[in-house]
Amino acid sequence: MIDLPLVFAALMGLAMLMYVVLDGYDLGVGMLMPAADAREQELMVSSIGPFWDANETWLVLGVGILLVAFPVAHGMVLGALYLPVAWMLIGLMLRGVAFEFRVKAEGWHRELWNNLFWFGSFLASFAQGFMLGRYITGFHAGFGYTVFSFLVGASLCGGYVLLGATWLILKSQGVLQGKAIAWARWGLAWVALAVALVSLATPLVSESVRIKWFDFPRTLALMLLPVATLAAGWRVWASTGRLKRGEPQPDWVPFAAAVTIFVLAFAGLAYSLFPFVIIDRMTIWEAAAHPSSLRFMLAGVIVVLPFLVAYTAFAYRVFRGKARPGLYE
Repeated sequence: MIDLPLVFAALMGLAMLMYVVLDGYDLGVGMLMPAADAREQELMVSSIGPFWDANETWLVLGVGILLVAFPVAHGMVLGALYLPVAWMLIGLMLRGVAFEFRVKAEGWHRELWNNLFWFGSFLASFAQGFMLGRYITGFHAGFGYTVFSFLVGASLCGGYVLLGATWLILKSQGVLQGKAIAWARWGLAWVALAVALVSLATPLVSESVRIKWFDFPRTLALMLLPVATLAAGWRVWASTGRLKRGEPQPDWVPFAAAVTIFVLAFAGLAYSLFPFVIIDRMTIWEAAAHPSSLRFMLAGVIVVLPFLVAYTAFAYRVFRGKARPGLYE
């Protein structure tokens, strides 16, 4: 018999990982807009124009699964995070409006919408990081927990900058690519901070997490995960260094290495939290909806998910290669 709560937990995790990686890079590109001149901004917009709106579909899928498959947890999570969720929604709406309006604007109006696009990208990214900080600390109240959440929010912004910069390395060339290389190296430092903060906080907050990671020698093999994360970070640094020096290096390598960092960090977080949907308080089975509801929902996911994956793959295939100025005008 299929363990439906486990299936939906895996699907929700997949949806959130896809959102973080795919929408993460276009949020990162948005946050980098003020560091570029007008011509470079047009190229940056062209690099994400065909993808950015569809990338957010994965967020809708992830939150939808949380609502339908784990309704009790949905109420508790969003109840504890209603303020940063509101920040995120305002940021996403603002960047969506700004992205469309800047196309028709001229003169200082375009500059205004570019700045609002940057601010919306930053606000959405920071809110997501703040929510992550609150989530992994079990929604505990206190000044120290709040400061920690602010640090995670800032670090996730830097992580998205890394994704956005490596995406621009892949999609651009010349001067903009050179700037993106410098941005990627700066973003890598913020990713290192984010991984360190989350890795240190979860064992300190939860004894069960601490046992899962540090019950040596049983958990010795898990040390391969942080080692692989360090190796992926070194790959970003080394590949951007070779590109900076003009040495032969495929443009896709930095982006692939950056995505690997996020995937490995997500895998470590998932291992730390499982089987809890709210750390040390509620498991996925305790939070799950009635089996009949889960079976009905699974039928819908089986229909929708292949279309979503196929559309995503098709879009990235059609718009592969270097971005061209004016593509999204």
